[in-house]
Amino acid sequence: MKNSLILAGVLGLSLTVSCVSKKKYTELESSLFKTQSELAATNQEKAELEEKMTAIEARVAEYNARINSLRDMNDQLNETNSEMLSIEGAAVMSKNSKAKMRETLANVDPSKLATAQTLEDSVNLAVEYNLKKNITAQTESEDDVTIDIDKTVVMISVSDKLLFNTGSYRINSKADPLLEKLAEVINSEPSLQVMIEGHTDPRTISNGVLEDNWDLSVKRATSIVRKLQLQYQVAPEKMIAAGRASYMPLVENDSKENMALNRRTRIVLIPDLDMFFAML
Repeated sequence: MKNSLILAGVLGLSLTVSCVSKKKYTELESSLFKTQSELAATNQEKAELEEKMTAIEARVAEYNARINSLRDMNDQLNETNSEMLSIEGAAVMSKNSKAKMRETLANVDPSKLATAQTLEDSVNLAVEYNLKKNITAQTESEDDVTIDIDKTVVMISVSDKLLFNTGSYRINSKADPLLEKLAEVINSEPSLQVMIEGHTDPRTISNGVLEDNWDLSVKRATSIVRKLQLQYQVAPEKMIAAGRASYMPLVENDSKENMALNRRTRIVLIPDLDMFFAML
């Protein structure tokens, strides 16, 4: 009897222990699954974060490269600007051009130099001096050629007596050295545009070839253009021929001397800034 009671107790205890262990196992198994799920989710999140971080690092590297490139460009611009002077607020003139300008201005008539109030005035004087020195070297008198400059547009007026006989549009051979020098200037820069203008005095002209002063002024302009093209190889697309007749006089047509001043051919050169400063 006693042994039976002991055996029953042992069996009951074993059953209780067995039941507790199974329940605990189930809880642990559930906890493990939950932990594994959370770990998987965490790993997925980590992978996504790493991918985003990689993309961010790539963008940061790209931005840094751009910043470094902009810094290099800025340094180059600063270096370039340090070599420039300004005309009316725009950086357009190099120190080298300024040095050439000073060399030229040393030869300019002091009375003319005294009229220069701005850097632009000084540049215009220097360009005018160089052009006139080269061009008038090909003429008998400096008075036959005048040069005016307005905002880098160069206007060269050549007297009628140097280029044509009275009432004629045939070019004198003595004008050849002048036209050759002009052609050199025009041919030196592909972007240069040139307009040739014929001007007359108001005296009426009409014959079998010429109808009036409009006709004469245009024919004189086209004669110059044609000679520049055919004899001195100036590109025709760079040139414009225009006639002004007697309607843009320099002075009143009240004397023979004044009418002689108004009979002229004007060569208008329209260069870019680099070409303009090259004239220094």
